[in-house]
Amino acid sequence: MLANIREGRTLTTSEKLSLIVSLSIPSILAQISATVMFFIDYAMVGHLGEKATASVGLVETTTWLLGGLASAANMGFSVQVAHFIGANDFESARRVLRQSLVCCFIWSFMLSMACVAVHLHLPFWLGGTADIAHDASVYFLLIGLAGIFFQMEGLAGSMLKCSGNMRIPSALNIMMCVLDVVFNYIFIYQLDMGVKGAAMGTGLAELVTALLMLYFLLCRSKMLRLVGHPGSFLPKADTIKTAFKIGAPMGLQHLLMGSAQVVSTIIVAPLGTVAIAANSMAITVESLCYMPGYGIAEAATTLVGQSIGAGQRLLTRSFARMSVGLGIGVMTVMGILMWVFAPELMSILSPVDAIVQQGVEILRIEAWAEPMFAAAIVCNGVFVGAADTLIPAIMSLVSMWCVRLTLAAWLARDYGLRGVWIAMATELTFRGLIFLTRLSKGGWYKKLV
Repeated sequence: MLANIREGRTLTTSEKLSLIVSLSIPSILAQISATVMFFIDYAMVGHLGEKATASVGLVETTTWLLGGLASAANMGFSVQVAHFIGANDFESARRVLRQSLVCCFIWSFMLSMACVAVHLHLPFWLGGTADIAHDASVYFLLIGLAGIFFQMEGLAGSMLKCSGNMRIPSALNIMMCVLDVVFNYIFIYQLDMGVKGAAMGTGLAELVTALLMLYFLLCRSKMLRLVGHPGSFLPKADTIKTAFKIGAPMGLQHLLMGSAQVVSTIIVAPLGTVAIAANSMAITVESLCYMPGYGIAEAATTLVGQSIGAGQRLLTRSFARMSVGLGIGVMTVMGILMWVFAPELMSILSPVDAIVQQGVEILRIEAWAEPMFAAAIVCNGVFVGAADTLIPAIMSLVSMWCVRLTLAAWLARDYGLRGVWIAMATELTFRGLIFLTRLSKGGWYKKLV
């Protein structure tokens, strides 16, 4: 059905909804499986004690920052590929792919070296105490070194998804979760490596998945395979310039948003190891709720990107609005389920009553923000597909730094961890509303006329 977009055919409402759902479901399953992977990781680490959990939770937001910077580089190239595919220009799509492999590898190597440089100091910068600093620094170092695998797996998966192939990346991501559980069990328990074993298990799972993802992209993809299609891998100025135009605002957004998450960790750290553990575990539980939104956002990026490449402006707007509506509906249901089952979910992750009690309380605060969080997630996927990344990045940064962190620093003094999550829920609601406003006013697509 994606071929209908590239050929300029008119789609009915049911056909458009079917496309959104068919592309979203594999991605949602992959997103949920990834969350389950982290969920199981935390359950494994959680049973090592609250200090082990706190050591991982302390550096968690910094690892998110690294993942966001890797993702920004990937999207700078994959959005170009989606546009070329929409225009039926597959040779140009392959040209961008070749250059992306070189550029993203170099970028990931630089990020890994940065992790090596700061890993010993990072736990103390984040407000961690000496009793958890060693495990936290080792965990961060190993995750950082595995970042090259994460970067290439993400790049290959993003390219496949932008070509309309959601099934292979989703299946491989689900496989990665299974491998992560197996490897973690071996390293954490059988080899008695504790927190270090959790990082090694995750890194090995990412390596295997990256190799398979690259195989399906470079050797098997009908639209993008490079086997049998020789060409230069030398990066060109025009491709890098376009990638920078798309990816730089996203990279800056991830940098400053990730920095804001780090600041949030610094706000939580003085509240004690129980609060650190409850905060990181609750974030993991909440991700079960918002991962479907990211799955729908990926589908929206693909559909909007190919519609723009095909020059179908009205179809672009239609896909955007339907995707956002679907995301809000799905995450509203997920928010209700999270509110109801918060005690059971937290109990799986930790046997410590104090951690479970705090986690349940903050999850039930966050549940109210899920509909507007969905709006922010899927709208951003729409904007990325349209290569409109600068203004949304600025909106996100203003929302995070001026609303969430300001409120969190103020409310944490009197309400502790609960105050931090009240600030988070308020900010996510605000961000969703301003993103919906931009979507409805149409500034993101007017340049496409």
